[in-house]
Order: sequence, then C-alpha cells, then structure tokens
Amino acid sequence: MTAESAEGASTEAVFLDEPTTADLRAKVVDAWREFGTALAGLLPTLQEGGHVDLTLDPTASGTGMAVYSVSIRVREGGVVEALATGNAGLPEGYRMDRSSIGELVALGWSPPGVLPGSGDSFGLSSTQDKSGSFATVIARTLRDVYGAPHPAFLVYLVHDENDEPIDSAPLGTARHEPSIDAELSLDDLDEDGTLAAALADAADEVVPLDERVRTVVATMSKTTVDQLQFDADGDISIRAGSAMVFVRVRDNPPLVDVFSPILTEVEPTELLYVKLSELTNRMPIGRLYCAQDTVWASIPVFGRNFQATHLMLAVQVMTGLADELDDRLHGEFGGKRFFGEGDKPAVPPKEPATDDHRPGMYL
Repeated sequence: MTAESAEGASTEAVFLDEPTTADLRAKVVDAWREFGTALAGLLPTLQEGGHVDLTLDPTASGTGMAVYSVSIRVREGGVVEALATGNAGLPEGYRMDRSSIGELVALGWSPPGVLPGSGDSFGLSSTQDKSGSFATVIARTLRDVYGAPHPAFLVYLVHDENDEPIDSAPLGTARHEPSIDAELSLDDLDEDGTLAAALADAADEVVPLDERVRTVVATMSKTTVDQLQFDADGDISIRAGSAMVFVRVRDNPPLVDVFSPILTEVEPTELLYVKLSELTNRMPIGRLYCAQDTVWASIPVFGRNFQATHLMLAVQVMTGLADELDDRLHGEFGGKRFFGEGDKPAVPPKEPATDDHRPGMYL
C-alpha cells in the first residue's frame, strides 16, 4: 500500500498496542501499509486456482449479523479476480448507502453481476503483475468502505485450487485461520467414534454448517444435539465456570463465531485497552476487545472447507480462556462476570484526559 493511499485512513478508530505510543494514527497507517504490501507480495506466488479469503471479524468489529468479506482467486493466465460483499448479502440495517457504493465503483469495482460469475457480489479483475495496485484497492475497500478500523480485525485463509491450506507469510497483523490438525485430533475428544461417524456420514451428503457445528459441540459436551442449550438468538451456550461461551453460525460468508462476554459494566479506560492489547498479542488464536462497557473474547472459525478440529480447538481455548480471564480482569478492572454473583464495578485509577476515542475500536 502506498503512502498516498494510506493518508486517507480513518482517524476516528485507532489501534493501541503500546502504552508509550505517541502517534496512534501513524501506527494505524503503518499497519495498513504493511498489510497491503504483504498482500501484494502474496498474490504473484499463487498458482492457478489459489485463493485468499479476507473477512472482517463481525464479533470484534461490532457489525453484528453483517459479515463483510473479499475473496480473491487466481485464474488462468495470471488473471486475478476478487469478489466483495454486496448489499444482497447484508442484513437490513447494515447495507451500504449510495455513498459507499459510489466509493466501491470509484475504487474500480464492477457492480454485482457485471463480472462473469460475480452474482450478488461486486467484482474486480486485474493481473498478478499489477498486484500492488490490486492490493491497494482491496485494503482501501476493507478499511474505507467496510469500516475495518485496523488489519488486526481481519481474518484470512489462503487455499489452493483443491481447498487445501497454503502456508504463506503473514498478511501484516491480520489474523490467519490456523492449521491446527497436528495439534488436536478427533481422537482427543471423540473416544467412542461418534463424531467421526457423524462427520463421515456428512461427507456423503450436503449437511448445513449449523448441523455440523451442533454435532461437534454436542460431542465435546458429551451430550446430544437435542440437549444443547440455546439462547434467544439461537446461539449455542456453554457454561465455563463463572463465564459463558457462545457459538454462533453465520451463513454469508460461512463463519462460526466462538465468543464470550468476559466482563460487563466495566469502565473503558486507556489502561484496559492496553491490557487487552497485551493479552491479545500473546494469544496464538483469537482476540480480546472492548465494546461499549463489555469486554469480549472472540475466536472465528471459517465455515468454508469446515474442519471439526478447528472448532474443537476454538471451543477448548475459549472455555478455558474465558473462565480464567474474567477472574483476572475483574480483580484488576472491576465489572461483572457472567456468573459472578455480587460482583460490583470497580473504578481503576484515572489517566490524564485524552482525545475522545470510540470504545470497541481497540484490541
């Protein structure tokens, strides 16, 4: 990403990962530049059929049920095509207005249906030898149109033509969906073979993602799908000590959110943002962030080419993480744990007044 294109970065949302940072705006600019440069370097290395999926994590970004994504694929002859989420794929209340659509067109995107095979998505076509300008358009789309406050709010996958994961250099601070099969196998949590058998049956027919997710969670919980606990939003709920973990399935694009409200009624302070950033930087997967007066933990799992072991690890990590962190952060910052009877907000030391920041736009 060029310095000129980065100058237009939004200054309302900033990313804080060092308490001594003097110019947070410059750090955001640098992060987007690093992301664009890494993406530009990746595209020429992909063979025909290789593709990159970039998704704005809806849990961390606060976009609710709206999932904004860009999918890039290498075609024959070094042609590179990208599809970006259009209004048909967004719920009411999150659809783009005329100004945002105009920004997409100004960036070079063709309206839905114009690029062959684009369907309801905006389309963009270029070649691998122009990966620099192509990556700049992708970065500006995610940042300026879809509202990603920082590349760390992005989750990405790199696959070959057979949907097999490709090892690649990191795309800046964007979060890679990890290849974790070597770390966790079905045998670890499926002693009687129930899950393996269910997934084998699913391979012989088209089974909706939500059904596969319920099968995995039920097996891990040593119960049946019918006995799983669901909240009013249809999310699977799992108690983990004093914390509650939720599993939510999204359809467009296919995505599974494993998340937990670590603390509620907590005062968003600079010290809290610094702490969440430090903890996130040490986490192998997932992230912590503050939205309004709630601290959230989130681990996204891609639904495309769904791997049961990925979800199993995400649930394992989140249940342990949430139960440990709600106690630790409550002792330091106050607030209320999900099952913390008698918890009362505690006000941490005040910092000097700073510029007005929007809660939820930090990690």
